[in-house]
Amino acid sequence: MTTSAATGTTTDQPPAPPRAGALHKAARRKKLVPYWLLLPGILWLLVFFAAPLVYQASTSLQTGSLEEGFEVTWHFATYWDALGEYYPQFLRSVAYAATATALCLALGYPLAYLIAFKAGRWRNLLMVLVIAPFFTSFLIRTLAWKTILSDGGPVVSTLGSLHVLGLTDALGLTEGHRLLATPLAVVCGLTYNFLPFMILPLYSSLERIDSRLHEAAGDLYARPLTTFRKVTFPLSMPGVVAGTLLTFIPAAGDYINAELLGSTDQKMIGNVIQSQFLRVLDYPTAAALSFILMAAILAVVTVYIRKSGTEEVV
Repeated sequence: MTTSAATGTTTDQPPAPPRAGALHKAARRKKLVPYWLLLPGILWLLVFFAAPLVYQASTSLQTGSLEEGFEVTWHFATYWDALGEYYPQFLRSVAYAATATALCLALGYPLAYLIAFKAGRWRNLLMVLVIAPFFTSFLIRTLAWKTILSDGGPVVSTLGSLHVLGLTDALGLTEGHRLLATPLAVVCGLTYNFLPFMILPLYSSLERIDSRLHEAAGDLYARPLTTFRKVTFPLSMPGVVAGTLLTFIPAAGDYINAELLGSTDQKMIGNVIQSQFLRVLDYPTAAALSFILMAAILAVVTVYIRKSGTEEVV
């Protein structure tokens, strides 16, 4: 506001516009805000993921012994030697993990559907029951299954009275009319321990489906099975894909279930890696096996996501 000397009146003047340099600095600071917000996560990944990965890569290319020391000699043959010697454990891990994932999907989908659409006021209680096993140690839960599947336990007695163990023996799932130290025991342990990882994403996907779509399908004279096949299941595919990935990936690298519920004939690749690191102390072979497992899982996951047509889940 200024005063005119000739007329004695006051006039309003607009404030001076900000300088171009100040505007440029403000715009640059605004563009940098997302990167500053990402900085803690990037540092975390660099310190706890990228750096250990590089160290493991260098370890896999070393030669030597614990007494003489290890030295990076770019010995790529370690990968071929490890894969050639332990490929049965790789195949067994994939088979066990795939079987456990299929069982988790078969068991988890009906339960997730029940919680999402039929539970009503019991929904929160059922969700608590689903995640309740996480409050107990993974090791203790697996040891509990060792007791459940013991030779003198009720499960073996019941299956024996039903003459089921004879059939499972013929299929190679059990041996000698017992459950422990058999492939069936390992798969049961994997299924139980990773079942919540399947249920939670399935429930999240099903819960977002608009119930009016089911009503519209009913108005068009679609039967319940047709509604599920044409409406519910396609819309829940992101949850199916996420659940199978969250189940298969950790199950393929697990070694606790095979260690406690299986025998030497059921060892998975995780058991081999653990043994090479902590018992044999052959660090290059253990690191090479870890990289081979990671590459194999990454390839399987990539193909699976592309085939399922749900790239948006990742």
